[in-house]
Amino acid sequence: MNFKSLANKYVCDVPVYEPGRPIEEVAREMGLDARTIIKLASNENPLGPSPKALIAMRKALATAHLYPDGGGFYLRQGIAKKLGVKIDNIVLGTGSNEIIEFLFHVFVSPGDEVVAGDRAFVIYSIMAKMFQGRCVEVPFKGHTHDLKAMLAAITPRTKLVFVANPNNPTGTRVTDAELDDFVKRLPPHVIAVLDEAYIEFLDDPPPSIKYALERNVIVLRTFSKIVGLAGVRIGYGVAQKECIDLLARVRQPFNTNAIAQAGALAALGDAAHIRKTKALTRRGLAYLYREFTKLGLEFVPSGANFVLVNVGDGDEVFRALQRGGVIVRPMRGYKMPAWIRVTVGTMEENRRFIAALKLALLGK
Repeated sequence: MNFKSLANKYVCDVPVYEPGRPIEEVAREMGLDARTIIKLASNENPLGPSPKALIAMRKALATAHLYPDGGGFYLRQGIAKKLGVKIDNIVLGTGSNEIIEFLFHVFVSPGDEVVAGDRAFVIYSIMAKMFQGRCVEVPFKGHTHDLKAMLAAITPRTKLVFVANPNNPTGTRVTDAELDDFVKRLPPHVIAVLDEAYIEFLDDPPPSIKYALERNVIVLRTFSKIVGLAGVRIGYGVAQKECIDLLARVRQPFNTNAIAQAGALAALGDAAHIRKTKALTRRGLAYLYREFTKLGLEFVPSGANFVLVNVGDGDEVFRALQRGGVIVRPMRGYKMPAWIRVTVGTMEENRRFIAALKLALLGK
């Protein structure tokens, strides 16, 4: 049986998203002990999950035989209270990625367009192909979204415009003034999707929640990064009630599990873990910046928990680092073949990465 001949043609053309390589896979391929490998590829929290979340999730396991709260009432209530919005302004997803899929279900039809930066999160373009739409990729200005050019790229067929702020993989942010101008000039038939997976790493975040309550804007956030819950997949969106009601229509029943809901709710109140994570990230970034400067390597100052660095041949350095038991992310898929992206780890992991990078550069 030829399954491809039976499949929808557009599905066969959808590229497969390639995440950061898992430790176990690299260990098998390289013949290494998994315990000696460090993963600095997926922007995970090196401190692990929020301790409060761990306690709550362990407790929730006792009732794992019961279906979760399908509407995630208490978590949505907790998020709403923290942000100063109403519970009707919140939708939950299995990571903010699922909410991106909701948006395509609701607003994008075959032949429609979405606009994104050409070095923004690749899921935007993958999702457009999945829904038989077209992703108009606007070149970055330097390493940052060019919001004026993105506005100019909008046509009558445009439904969504994605702005990741801070952006993955460059770590850059647009200025508040640029974002304000962008939102105000957005045509009424277009929805701005402000993807803020790394927003908690900023000390001066933009007033995006205000935009979400007043304009055609939805803000996406996640518990994967700052509180370390990437493995249980939980995120949320903030928008006007009418938008949230539409997204709820395409959401699968029980899309977020009880363990994730309990952990995320507890993590909302774990200010100590958030402070510790931010402090570790700042120290780590400062260290990496100093070391890159000593090595004469170009890098992009980051507003997130990772940094982009030009190593000349990103693929070769990526492979060399893997052989040394260090996993990073090559950037060829983001049209930056000379670059790698490295997550800030513990200081021990950061130092080991730099030592391995020096050897990799010598071996080029």
